[in-house]
Amino acid sequence: MEREPLDGIAAADRHLGRRVPLPTAALPLARWVEVVTAGPGAVQVEWNLDASRPGSPGRVTLYAGHRAPPDRGLPAPTAAGRFAYREAPLEQAEAELRPVQELAWEHDGLYLRLTGQGPWQLDELVTLADSIA
Repeated sequence: MEREPLDGIAAADRHLGRRVPLPTAALPLARWVEVVTAGPGAVQVEWNLDASRPGSPGRVTLYAGHRAPPDRGLPAPTAAGRFAYREAPLEQAEAELRPVQELAWEHDGLYLRLTGQGPWQLDELVTLADSIA
């Protein structure tokens, strides 16, 4: 997958050809945010979170694109309301990035995938995904 850094969310809007939908629910404290291309007509916003407190999640990433995001080899999805939900332990990752969970869905002509790494609760990820506008 092509990953080129973008200079902020306005550049992501241009790459996507429309406004990038973003969560309106509060996120944990971010140390830094990366905005990158994820192929033609697709972007990712990656919030790298402050995981310095035990039990804090390490990252949340939003993919938005005109095509479905590439599969990452996670187990087959199950239903979580309107979302396709996947989870994997990611034993090889640092503790604050385990496990990985993702919610995938389509909205307003876009494929969306919200990926949480670290000790997220599913209802926290669903709240974030539901707030994406």
